[in-house]
Amino acid sequence: MEERYSFITDWYDSYASINRQYQLVFFPSDSTCEMIDIKQKRLFLRRSPSPVKLDEIFLGAVLNILSRQLKVVDFADDFTRSRLETRKQITLALIKPDSAIAHIGEILNAIISEGLTIAKMRMLRLTLKEAERFYRMSSSQILFNDDIQYISSGPLVAIELVGENAIQRWADILGPSDPAEARQVSPSSLRARFGTDQTHNVGHGSIGSEVAGREVEFFFKEGRGEILGSPTAEGCTLCIIKPDALKAGLSAKIIQDILSEGLEITGLGLYNVEKANAEEFYEVYKGVLHEYPDMVSLLTSGPSIAIALSGRNAQAQFRQLCGPPDPEIARHLRPHTLRAKYGKNKLENGVHCTDLPEDGPLEVEYFFKILDNGNN
Repeated sequence: MEERYSFITDWYDSYASINRQYQLVFFPSDSTCEMIDIKQKRLFLRRSPSPVKLDEIFLGAVLNILSRQLKVVDFADDFTRSRLETRKQITLALIKPDSAIAHIGEILNAIISEGLTIAKMRMLRLTLKEAERFYRMSSSQILFNDDIQYISSGPLVAIELVGENAIQRWADILGPSDPAEARQVSPSSLRARFGTDQTHNVGHGSIGSEVAGREVEFFFKEGRGEILGSPTAEGCTLCIIKPDALKAGLSAKIIQDILSEGLEITGLGLYNVEKANAEEFYEVYKGVLHEYPDMVSLLTSGPSIAIALSGRNAQAQFRQLCGPPDPEIARHLRPHTLRAKYGKNKLENGVHCTDLPEDGPLEVEYFFKILDNGNN
């Protein structure tokens, strides 16, 4: 019998303002899928080729099928649950203030290289009370005032990681909690490379599956913390690492290149952009660029990373770093630019940049104030 996996998915119908549920059946042998309307109890989509891969399907994932963004909310049968639940373990990776900005590119590179999936991500700041509550969530952790003060002292990056044995794999990437010990026993670990002491030790990881669920919910479902990405920051501009670059595993390299240019990251988040939002965001290009419909389709085809950048002349500096929109032209004229290094074609060119200085605050506000209410 052919192997198949079944999932319960939600799709928000914006026209009717209701949630519709579909059973998604995925066939890994040829990456095809079919959809069943659960309420109507009828076939909605016959078995068809799908852009989705099995390793992209996990609880909480948002899949783009038939221009619908389907959120995976549960397994539909015991077979799927038994086969995939342990293979899709979640953990919280919390990047602490000293490393949240200075080393985020290298940290993401370590995560991607390990083969873990970044399911959710946001840069934020906790109040002192929120930091204390976070540390109280695990009974095995002793509360130290220095730790609480530290994680509420500056920007954090909270990441939900998904993968087989994700908790232990993230712990191995981090290394021992004491950076001095890490340099002895695991010199390539993040704490060995970037940590200074047991408080300033790069990051935090969940200690078990039950705790991981609570910690992920704390940051991504309860809406804890102040989302960073202020549109009032001096000289702010927006970078979007597009879905094509994210799927190719290029996000960490792009971020490292941005930081190498001296630009400051003041906001960071993973977004699943719906069609109506993509059309609104790109509206200025409608009727101007014939690629407009394809630009909308690409932005809604999968998750993207939005980055708020600040600094004197940040918009002009970042636009210059991106290079010409066509990567072929960029490779000839400006080979060291982002699109020359990471772009495929004029559409899949890796990154979006703000075209005009006055649009920077508007684009930053759109992602970090408007979209963020429903995307994380």
